[in-house]
Amino acid sequence: MAENVEEVTMNDGRKVAFAGKRKAIKSSDFVNGEVQVRIDFRNGATKLYTVPGPLTSKAACHGGEQKYGDSYAGVDDIEDMIAACDAVQENLAKGDWSARVEGSGIAGTSVLARALVELTSKTMEQVKEFLKAKTQADKMALRQSSKLKPIIERLEAEKVAKASKVDTGALLAELGA
Repeated sequence: MAENVEEVTMNDGRKVAFAGKRKAIKSSDFVNGEVQVRIDFRNGATKLYTVPGPLTSKAACHGGEQKYGDSYAGVDDIEDMIAACDAVQENLAKGDWSARVEGSGIAGTSVLARALVELTSKTMEQVKEFLKAKTQADKMALRQSSKLKPIIERLEAEKVAKASKVDTGALLAELGA
Protein backbone atom coordinates (compact mmCIF):
# COMPACT_ATOMS: atom_id res chain seq x y z
CA MET A 1 0.00 0.00 0.00
CA ALA A 2 1.32 3.50 -0.86
CA GLU A 3 2.74 5.66 1.92
CA ASN A 4 0.04 8.31 1.61
CA VAL A 5 -2.80 5.78 1.96
CA GLU A 6 -4.21 4.88 5.36
CA GLU A 7 -6.26 1.71 5.72
CA VAL A 8 -9.02 2.18 8.27
CA THR A 9 -11.17 -0.57 9.78
CA MET A 10 -14.70 0.77 9.69
CA ASN A 11 -17.15 0.24 12.55
CA ASP A 12 -18.96 -2.36 10.39
CA GLY A 13 -15.72 -4.37 9.94
CA ARG A 14 -14.89 -3.34 6.36
CA LYS A 15 -11.44 -2.01 5.57
CA VAL A 16 -11.38 1.25 3.60
CA ALA A 17 -8.30 2.98 2.15
CA PHE A 18 -8.15 6.76 2.56
CA ALA A 19 -5.65 8.48 0.29
CA GLY A 20 -3.85 11.71 1.14
CA LYS A 21 -5.89 14.13 3.22
CA ARG A 22 -9.22 12.57 2.29
CA LYS A 23 -11.49 12.50 5.34
CA ALA A 24 -14.58 10.83 3.85
CA ILE A 25 -15.50 8.55 0.96
CA LYS A 26 -19.02 8.66 -0.49
CA SER A 27 -20.74 5.88 -2.39
CA SER A 28 -24.34 5.34 -3.36
CA ASP A 29 -26.66 2.65 -4.63
CA PHE A 30 -30.27 2.24 -5.66
CA VAL A 31 -31.98 -0.15 -3.22
CA ASN A 32 -35.68 -1.03 -3.27
CA GLY A 33 -36.56 2.09 -5.26
CA GLU A 34 -34.61 4.44 -3.03
CA VAL A 35 -31.20 6.05 -3.18
CA GLN A 36 -28.87 4.98 -0.39
CA VAL A 37 -25.74 6.99 0.28
CA ARG A 38 -22.96 5.54 2.41
CA ILE A 39 -20.29 7.83 3.81
CA ASP A 40 -17.18 6.27 5.32
CA PHE A 41 -15.28 8.64 7.58
CA ARG A 42 -11.58 8.39 8.28
CA ASN A 43 -12.25 7.92 12.01
CA GLY A 44 -13.94 4.58 11.25
CA ALA A 45 -17.52 5.79 11.39
CA THR A 46 -19.85 4.70 8.62
CA LYS A 47 -23.19 6.39 8.01
CA LEU A 48 -25.89 5.08 5.69
CA TYR A 49 -28.47 7.62 4.57
CA THR A 50 -31.60 6.84 2.55
CA VAL A 51 -33.14 9.48 0.31
CA PRO A 52 -36.93 9.12 0.67
CA GLY A 53 -38.65 7.63 -2.39
CA PRO A 54 -40.51 10.82 -3.40
CA LEU A 55 -37.15 12.66 -3.58
CA THR A 56 -35.39 10.03 -5.72
CA SER A 57 -35.94 11.96 -8.95
CA LYS A 58 -34.64 15.14 -7.32
CA ALA A 59 -31.52 13.24 -6.19
CA ALA A 60 -31.01 11.96 -9.75
CA CYS A 61 -31.39 15.48 -11.12
CA HIS A 62 -28.83 16.78 -8.65
CA GLY A 63 -26.41 14.04 -9.70
CA GLY A 64 -26.81 15.00 -13.34
CA GLU A 65 -26.28 18.68 -12.63
CA GLN A 66 -23.17 17.85 -10.64
CA LYS A 67 -21.81 15.56 -13.38
CA TYR A 68 -22.11 18.23 -16.07
CA GLY A 69 -20.90 20.99 -13.75
CA ASP A 70 -17.81 19.04 -12.70
CA SER A 71 -16.82 18.67 -16.35
CA TYR A 72 -16.16 22.37 -16.76
CA ALA A 73 -14.73 23.16 -13.35
CA GLY A 74 -11.81 25.54 -13.78
CA VAL A 75 -12.62 26.29 -17.43
CA ASP A 76 -13.00 29.99 -18.26
CA ASP A 77 -14.06 29.90 -21.90
CA ILE A 78 -17.79 29.37 -22.43
CA GLU A 79 -17.27 27.45 -25.69
CA ASP A 80 -14.89 25.10 -23.87
CA MET A 81 -17.48 24.68 -21.10
CA ILE A 82 -20.04 23.67 -23.71
CA ALA A 83 -17.55 21.23 -25.26
CA ALA A 84 -16.99 19.65 -21.84
CA CYS A 85 -20.74 19.19 -21.32
CA ASP A 86 -21.05 17.71 -24.82
CA ALA A 87 -18.29 15.22 -23.95
CA VAL A 88 -20.20 14.18 -20.82
CA GLN A 89 -23.34 13.68 -22.88
CA GLU A 90 -21.47 11.50 -25.39
CA ASN A 91 -20.17 9.32 -22.56
CA LEU A 92 -23.62 9.02 -20.98
CA ALA A 93 -25.18 8.15 -24.35
CA LYS A 94 -22.71 5.24 -24.49
CA GLY A 95 -23.84 4.15 -21.02
CA ASP A 96 -20.59 5.27 -19.37
CA TRP A 97 -21.32 7.22 -16.19
CA SER A 98 -17.80 6.76 -14.80
CA ALA A 99 -15.84 8.36 -17.66
CA ARG A 100 -14.25 11.56 -16.43
CA VAL A 101 -14.22 14.73 -18.48
CA GLU A 102 -11.83 17.17 -16.93
CA GLY A 103 -11.97 20.82 -17.77
CA SER A 104 -8.20 21.09 -18.06
CA GLY A 105 -8.25 18.65 -20.97
CA ILE A 106 -10.95 20.66 -22.74
CA ALA A 107 -9.50 24.15 -22.27
CA GLY A 108 -8.65 25.78 -25.59
CA THR A 109 -10.30 23.06 -27.66
CA SER A 110 -13.08 25.29 -28.97
CA VAL A 111 -10.63 27.80 -30.45
CA LEU A 112 -8.56 24.98 -31.92
CA ALA A 113 -11.69 23.47 -33.46
CA ARG A 114 -12.76 26.79 -34.99
CA ALA A 115 -9.25 27.30 -36.38
CA LEU A 116 -9.27 23.83 -37.93
CA VAL A 117 -12.68 24.50 -39.51
CA GLU A 118 -11.34 27.73 -40.99
CA LEU A 119 -8.13 26.10 -42.24
CA THR A 120 -9.59 22.91 -43.66
CA SER A 121 -13.16 23.93 -44.59
CA LYS A 122 -14.35 20.78 -42.77
CA THR A 123 -17.56 20.94 -40.73
CA MET A 124 -17.41 21.51 -36.99
CA GLU A 125 -18.74 17.96 -36.50
CA GLN A 126 -15.92 16.52 -38.62
CA VAL A 127 -13.31 18.52 -36.70
CA LYS A 128 -14.76 17.54 -33.31
CA GLU A 129 -14.66 13.88 -34.36
CA PHE A 130 -11.02 14.33 -35.45
CA LEU A 131 -10.07 15.99 -32.15
CA LYS A 132 -11.76 13.31 -30.00
CA ALA A 133 -9.03 10.82 -30.77
CA LYS A 134 -6.20 13.30 -30.09
CA THR A 135 -4.28 13.58 -26.85
CA GLN A 136 -3.80 16.87 -25.04
CA ALA A 137 -0.20 16.87 -26.33
CA ASP A 138 -1.47 16.43 -29.91
CA LYS A 139 -3.85 19.36 -29.46
CA MET A 140 -1.13 21.57 -28.00
CA ALA A 141 1.17 20.70 -30.91
CA LEU A 142 -1.59 21.55 -33.40
CA ARG A 143 -2.11 24.92 -31.70
CA GLN A 144 1.59 25.69 -32.20
CA SER A 145 1.74 24.61 -35.85
CA SER A 146 2.73 27.34 -38.31
CA LYS A 147 -0.56 26.94 -40.22
CA LEU A 148 -2.85 27.15 -37.19
CA LYS A 149 -1.02 29.47 -34.79
CA PRO A 150 -1.86 32.72 -36.65
CA ILE A 151 -5.52 31.73 -36.96
CA ILE A 152 -5.70 30.80 -33.27
CA GLU A 153 -4.02 34.06 -32.23
CA ARG A 154 -6.52 36.04 -34.33
CA LEU A 155 -9.51 34.10 -32.95
CA GLU A 156 -8.33 34.57 -29.37
CA ALA A 157 -7.74 38.29 -29.94
CA GLU A 158 -11.26 38.60 -31.41
CA LYS A 159 -12.66 36.80 -28.38
CA VAL A 160 -10.86 39.16 -25.99
CA ALA A 161 -11.97 42.24 -27.96
CA LYS A 162 -15.56 40.96 -28.01
CA ALA A 163 -15.52 40.39 -24.26
CA SER A 164 -14.02 43.80 -23.54
CA LYS A 165 -16.40 46.61 -22.63
CA VAL A 166 -13.87 49.14 -23.93
CA ASP A 167 -13.86 50.09 -27.61
CA THR A 168 -10.14 49.79 -28.26
CA GLY A 169 -10.67 50.65 -31.94
CA ALA A 170 -12.08 54.04 -30.94
CA LEU A 171 -9.23 54.59 -28.48
CA LEU A 172 -6.62 53.84 -31.12
CA ALA A 173 -8.47 56.01 -33.63
CA GLU A 174 -7.92 58.96 -31.29
CA LEU A 175 -4.20 58.50 -31.95
CA GLY A 176 -4.74 58.10 -35.66
CA ALA A 177 -3.92 54.41 -35.59
